[in-house]
Amino acid sequence: MSLKIEKLEGSRVKFDVSVSSKKFEEGLDHAFKIENEKVEIKGFRKGKAPRKVFENKYGVESLYNEAIQYVLQDTYYHAVVDKNIDVVAQPKIDLDPNIITRGEDFTYGVVVAVKPEIKLGEYKNLEVSLPKAVVTDEELENEINKNLNQNAEMVVKENGSIEKGNTAVFDFSGSVDGEKFDGGTAENYELEIGSGQFIPGFEDQMIGLKTDEEKDILVTFPKDYQQTSLAGKDAVFAVKIHEVKERIVPSFSDEFVKDLDIENVETMDAYKEHLKSELLKEKESNNQNLIRQTVIEKATENAEFAIPEEMIDDETNRMFKQQEQQIKQYGLDFETYLQYMGKNADDFKQELSKQAEINVSQQLILSEIGVVEGLKATEAEINEKYEGLHKQYESQNVTMEQIKQAIPLSAVESEIVFAKTIDLLVETANVKEEEK
Repeated sequence: MSLKIEKLEGSRVKFDVSVSSKKFEEGLDHAFKIENEKVEIKGFRKGKAPRKVFENKYGVESLYNEAIQYVLQDTYYHAVVDKNIDVVAQPKIDLDPNIITRGEDFTYGVVVAVKPEIKLGEYKNLEVSLPKAVVTDEELENEINKNLNQNAEMVVKENGSIEKGNTAVFDFSGSVDGEKFDGGTAENYELEIGSGQFIPGFEDQMIGLKTDEEKDILVTFPKDYQQTSLAGKDAVFAVKIHEVKERIVPSFSDEFVKDLDIENVETMDAYKEHLKSELLKEKESNNQNLIRQTVIEKATENAEFAIPEEMIDDETNRMFKQQEQQIKQYGLDFETYLQYMGKNADDFKQELSKQAEINVSQQLILSEIGVVEGLKATEAEINEKYEGLHKQYESQNVTMEQIKQAIPLSAVESEIVFAKTIDLLVETANVKEEEK
């Protein structure tokens, strides 16, 4: 087998592989063992017919497809291994089966995407600008108000009418031209007045109504209403109010703080200090993530390389399948989910492909930096990673052997080196805080 490699645009290579008649004969031997098991020839048990008898009945050509597949897999594998071709996608094989004749050599062509050549730019001492990690009085006040609102209670208004922001519990029955329509009737329906969930004008007309009060509400369906039979039509909704609830937000007090049951936090001042500390930690964490994100993006932007489309397609498909599985875990049909989002599978993949290109680009650059810097995963780090995975799945009775079979050593090493590479970029970054 001889091999001559030609570089093509887009990180692809082309080469021709010569296959000897001896290698093809080996393929025919392999094919015979497989095909002979599938047929029954009179006078012989299944799979026991001699080669000559088989070929007399079915012809040697009946073995060609299986023999060709065997030869292609074997010779292609050895070609890429022998020449250290870093393949990143399935190859395109150029072979006309009609040219193959038993006893003669033949040649086939291969075009395959390979890991792109990368010319690294600057990846150390990268400039990173960060917002100053400080908590303002306004931010603290907003956080307190947010927490107060999260602890609000819905209380029934014994006396009093519906106001904007109240929740009404009511029956309604809608009709158009005196006829009721599908979806226009409900009992004990809960609606926050002012939320805009109902047809324009409906909620406004409920303001002022009291418990047990009834009213006919007159509205007009929008012309672009999704139920076309109702679009633009005048409708009457007979409503009866059963209950009116108002949202009571607690006041900020020592009592409120004690009810939160936070260790060593019992007063308003202590709560403010606690919140301020938590907000500061969040900002510092966000800044660390921003440093990581920025140095990876800049190192990628500074490099020169061309990604083969096949790598982006593979990553897009991986992301698509991951999204599909996540949606199904929530008990939703993926096609229905896409329709709800106003998309089809092709649209969704097109959106994912943009992020897929970013993912692949950054993975390639981090990998190359790791190689250039000679970063390695130590035995202790590998063992620690596997121990962590084992502990993670311990409750599911997954053994260490099963984990190592599912997650190969190369994947663990790669993850460790990636983390070390990112640490290197972060540690050498020139970080400056923005002036406020």
